[in-house]
Amino acid sequence: MNARILTTTTLFTAFAGVLTASAADSQLLSMVMPDAKVLAGVNVDSAKGSPFGLYMLTQMQSNNTELNQLIALTGFDPTRDVHEVLAATSATPGGKTPTGLVLARGNFDIAMISSAATAKGATIETYNGATIVEDPEKGAGIAFVNSTLVVAGDIANVKAAIDRPSTGQALPGGVSSQVSQWSGSEDAWIVTTVPLGALMPSNAAAPAAGSNPMGNPMAGVMQQIQQMSGGVKFGSSVVGTAAIQADNAADATQLAATMQFLVNLIQMQSQKDPQMASLAQAFSVSAQGTTVNVKMTLPEAQFQQLLQMEKKASGASPQVRVRK
Repeated sequence: MNARILTTTTLFTAFAGVLTASAADSQLLSMVMPDAKVLAGVNVDSAKGSPFGLYMLTQMQSNNTELNQLIALTGFDPTRDVHEVLAATSATPGGKTPTGLVLARGNFDIAMISSAATAKGATIETYNGATIVEDPEKGAGIAFVNSTLVVAGDIANVKAAIDRPSTGQALPGGVSSQVSQWSGSEDAWIVTTVPLGALMPSNAAAPAAGSNPMGNPMAGVMQQIQQMSGGVKFGSSVVGTAAIQADNAADATQLAATMQFLVNLIQMQSQKDPQMASLAQAFSVSAQGTTVNVKMTLPEAQFQQLLQMEKKASGASPQVRVRK
């Protein structure tokens, strides 16, 4: 196992992979870049309290060899030692170098993790009171602000996050309110602050001028979405909720109709696939003012089956189901 596995990829993936129902930690939020385009979080403690959440955490560990190696070397286990995860980025997907932050609240043995990392070639830097474990190329790192707070990402963003609480920079009030709303009611959540089209890679094909939006429904949907927030609540049923903001009420009505058309299309094409048909039936779409509300409710067992089918289709090994 190389140094990058210990210092960046494994820890970063571990924290992101266990990507809340108490609201997001205010100290974590204070370290997020104020121009964040996407924020997402998971309340790991809350997820552990449901069969499906426990299933997801178990699968993450059982299928990640690098994570298991990290656990063996350092004793750090994100499924046990991490309580909350918050991820944020101000970058557009598709760039050559991913940038952003993954912040986590938990219990971290800084000395043991640092020792294991340096034994594999990592370097240690002390910055503004934090211990940063950096990969050999010094492109990415894991900063332990203290034994209960860690920040992972590219070095520039990590150092900026450490400095930010003392600079007075903060997320806009409207964004913070959305984060509080969704993180306070959902086990996992996401908030975008820019039009969905702005999150597409710069080389993504744009719809041709004057083209028929019904000929390319998804292109029309993407162009109409100004912001989107949503979350998932685990339990005997997995309940997903989203609030999609359009520019005006007319666009919201059109957007809801387009989304309903896509759901109906899936239902029509899934007559021989009961799982997909039931998934389409689980969705409800409605417009209220400038907001399109989307909801999906599926029994926990059925949701697990869909995930397993998807993994089989992608060539992944079938999973063992965690029963209640």
